[in-house]
Amino acid sequence: MSLPLDLLMFAALIAAILIGYPVSFTLAGVATLFAFLGLVTGQFDMGLLGALAQRVFGLMTNTVLIAIPLFVFMGVVLEKSRIAEDLLETAGRLFGTLRGGLGISVVLVGALLAASTGIVGATVVAMGMIALPTMLRNGYDPKLASGIVCTSGTLGQIIPPSTLLIILSDVMSNAYQQAQFREGKFTIETISVGQIFAAALLPGLTLVGIYIVYLLAKAWLSPASAPALEKADHAPGRVEIAAAILPPVLLIIAVLGSILGGIATPGEAASVGAVGALLMASARLAGGAKRLVIAGTLALALLALLAGVHPVRLQRDDADLVDWIIGAIATGLVAIAVAAVVQALVRAHRADVLKPVMSSTLSVTAMIFATILTASVFSLVFRGLGGDARVEEILSNMPGGPQGALVFVMALIFVLGFFLDFVEISVILLPLVAPVLILMGHDPVWLSILIAINLQTSFLTPPFGFSLFYLRGAAPKEVTTGMIYRGVLPFIALQIGAIGLIWMWPQIATTLPKLVF
Repeated sequence: MSLPLDLLMFAALIAAILIGYPVSFTLAGVATLFAFLGLVTGQFDMGLLGALAQRVFGLMTNTVLIAIPLFVFMGVVLEKSRIAEDLLETAGRLFGTLRGGLGISVVLVGALLAASTGIVGATVVAMGMIALPTMLRNGYDPKLASGIVCTSGTLGQIIPPSTLLIILSDVMSNAYQQAQFREGKFTIETISVGQIFAAALLPGLTLVGIYIVYLLAKAWLSPASAPALEKADHAPGRVEIAAAILPPVLLIIAVLGSILGGIATPGEAASVGAVGALLMASARLAGGAKRLVIAGTLALALLALLAGVHPVRLQRDDADLVDWIIGAIATGLVAIAVAAVVQALVRAHRADVLKPVMSSTLSVTAMIFATILTASVFSLVFRGLGGDARVEEILSNMPGGPQGALVFVMALIFVLGFFLDFVEISVILLPLVAPVLILMGHDPVWLSILIAINLQTSFLTPPFGFSLFYLRGAAPKEVTTGMIYRGVLPFIALQIGAIGLIWMWPQIATTLPKLVF
């Protein structure tokens, strides 16, 4: 009887990752080792590795994934320019007089930062350094305060635009195509990033609502754990609220609106977000000199409007005087926009913000693409060893049919989330199980959102939840690791409840994509 190399390969991968080896090297190393073991035992055909070059080329030319470094840049710029501080201070003063109000303000700011940055670490660290000490000074239970900060920071993974949703849309689209090919269909449908973004919007807002309801209930049942501010600063005025909240909201509308409205591709929308974040940072670093920033922003908005109403194509033979006048206006607008962007880059450089932004963007992007690339090697060898057939057999024989198979996969993702990152789970496990689940009749868009919320939970689950580590590094010394771990437990239960809610009412995830697309 031959050894089940596919199962041993998966076990070896988990063991190597838990030991602490870098994930991308582990994926490639384990795949290479088991390819040779398969060759020796006659279970693997080395000719399959000939498809590797095609997979690498497909990854490098994937237009969807181009959006990842741009969205990462956008998030890091907003983090480094300390825009989160203004939001937290304004929201804290706005809701502080309400019992549990500080916690609610952290959740709302977390949602706003999630939609504008999408980076969990940035949000958790910012709120851990600003909001957590404020909550502790005002008598909040350290466990509750820690749980609020950790959980609010993870909203960046479910509220679009987020790196998780971009990776998930690519993986699920490939799985959907595989499922259709196996059904004998050759006119296939795909899943776009816009559909996944639209599907995640209502579930993300639902999670925000669940957190707020929980905080209100907690403050009502246990007033000492979430008291109102005794000496709240004066409430912010309308102008102050607008100055803090309006720029991120406009940026969110520009990015999400252009994708959901079909005006721009994810890559184009991400570039809009990157430039918008740079201009916001410039205004924050300006020290009062904001005229060119405002002029540049208006110029970019007018250019977008002009491109939709009257596209400028002066190379045409039939271009008339009106076209040349509009072309001249567009050229002037471009000049203003370029001047504003150049000024923003200069200010960011002088404030020592540009270099760390570029370094963080490069390191995060390299990590993501290295993991996706080496996961292709792993999945190729795993399939060559018959792993995909074994996975299909296991899921097909699950008691309960399609629902039982989905419960098993969701439980497996949840357990793996204790040890693995969302990128690793997305690019290693999902390509194996998603096609089978789709063939069983599960809607791929609805399935994507269930998995996204489950992967979001992996940031909270001990011992390796990334939000827990981020907060441990930013929290005051009086907040112990045990407090942080205990503080997130109720929110993990709320996450599982949200998965159950969307499971019972799929319309929460499927209505908006059907309306928009």
